[in-house]
Amino acid sequence: MTGSGPRSEWPDEAPDTRDAATFRVLIAEDNDDVRDLTVRMLNRLGRFEVDEAEDGEKALDALAVRRYDLLLLDLSMPKVSGLEVVRWLEAHPDHLEGLTVAVLSASAHVERPTLNELGVRFVISKPIRLQQLKELLDEVRDRSD
Repeated sequence: MTGSGPRSEWPDEAPDTRDAATFRVLIAEDNDDVRDLTVRMLNRLGRFEVDEAEDGEKALDALAVRRYDLLLLDLSMPKVSGLEVVRWLEAHPDHLEGLTVAVLSASAHVERPTLNELGVRFVISKPIRLQQLKELLDEVRDRSD
């Protein structure tokens, strides 16, 4: 399903049976260091169930079988790009329900028109900073309350 599997320990459960207090994050990023740093930042900011995908294809596999609250998505990945992942989500709105997509990119400004067209509101520029991630999480959680 995901790259190296979940970083946290929790039972696999059907999407509809998750605890309302559970906040699930999928990190789709091909750079191991960026993925590891993002996981460490999330661990500092609270308790999250985190899955990882090392490319867009694995991200699609994860999104097809599990519901997430937040997708942290790199645009430039092998096999399937981040833009292709967003397009897949748009074509499968049942998987988009309740999901916030945030793009992680050093050059997202170039893709901004396409991202806006696809409905992606959140962009975190690389290198990722803890404060940026905290503000994103606060906004996403405030919207879901």
